[in-house]
Amino acid sequence: MTLVVLIAFFAMTAGLFLLLGISPKELAETLANPIERRKPTMRQKIHGSQHVKKLKGIRLTIHETRSVLEITGRQGRFGFICVIALALMVLGVLIAISLNNFFMIPVLAIGFSMLPFWYILFTATAFRKHLNAELETALSIITTSYLRSESIITAVDENIAYLNPPVVQIFEGFLAETKLINSNLKHALEQLKGRLHNDIWDEWLEAVIACQEDKTLKSTLAAIVNKLSDVRTVSAELDYLLYEPVKEFVTMAILLVGNIPLIYFLNKSWFHTLMYTTPGKAILAVCAVAIFVGLAAVIRLTRPIEYKR
Repeated sequence: MTLVVLIAFFAMTAGLFLLLGISPKELAETLANPIERRKPTMRQKIHGSQHVKKLKGIRLTIHETRSVLEITGRQGRFGFICVIALALMVLGVLIAISLNNFFMIPVLAIGFSMLPFWYILFTATAFRKHLNAELETALSIITTSYLRSESIITAVDENIAYLNPPVVQIFEGFLAETKLINSNLKHALEQLKGRLHNDIWDEWLEAVIACQEDKTLKSTLAAIVNKLSDVRTVSAELDYLLYEPVKEFVTMAILLVGNIPLIYFLNKSWFHTLMYTTPGKAILAVCAVAIFVGLAAVIRLTRPIEYKR
C-alpha cells in the first residue's frame, strides 16, 4: 500500500511540474536561495548595519558553497547541485518510509540534501592549496620583475607566459584592460581586488597601488609575498592534524552503523526492539542526527590554513 501511495505522489508531482511549466532546477534554486523580503526601511537598514546577523546552519553552508563555486569559476553548476540535493532529499524520504520509521523522514531528508554542499566544501581544500601555490609563484616572479622595471604592466607582460590557471586569466584580463580599454592603472588594479578571495592577494594589490604614488614603497612587496610561503609551510606541517578528525569520524560512523546488523546476530529480540518499536526508531533517528552533525563539523575542521588580516 505504501508503494502505491508513493507512486501516486510522484506521478501527481510530475504532473504539477508539467502543468505549471516549472523545472526541478528552478525549484531547487528557489529553495536554496534566501527568501526575498520587501524593501527595508531606513530604520531597518541602520539597525541591520549595527547588528549584523551571521549566517548559521544550512544557510551558512549553502552560502559558503556558492562562494566556493564562484572562486573556482563553476558558479553555473549551482543549479545542478541544487537538483542533486533535491533528488537526494527524495531518496532520504523513500529510505525512511521503506524502514517504516517516520522519525527518520526529516533527518534523512535534510541530511541527504546537504551531502552535495558538504562535498563541494570538502573538495575545495585541494583547490585552495593549488590556488595558494600558483599565487605564490605568480606574485614572486612578477614582484621580482617589478622591482627591476618599476612598471607593473611590464612585469606582468614579461611573465604572463609562465603563469598557470586560475591566476593567468586574471592577469591576462589586466593586460587587456590597461593596453586596449582604459589607461587608468590604479582603476585596473582596483578591479582585481577580490577576484581571488585571498587576503594576501588584496594586500599585495594595495601595496602595488600605493607604489604608483611612491616608488620607494616597492620594498614592501617582497614581505607580502613571503606570507604565502609562511602559509604553505604551516599548512604542510598541520595537514596531518587537519585530517585526523576525518579518520576518527569515519571510524566511529562505521562502528555505529555496523552495530545494527551485529545486534541482529547477537540478539534478535534487541534487533526487533531497535527496528520495530517506537523507542528504537527514535534512537535510530538520534543516531542519524549525530552522524550528519558530526559530518558537518568535520568538514569545517578540515579547511586549509589561510592568512587573515
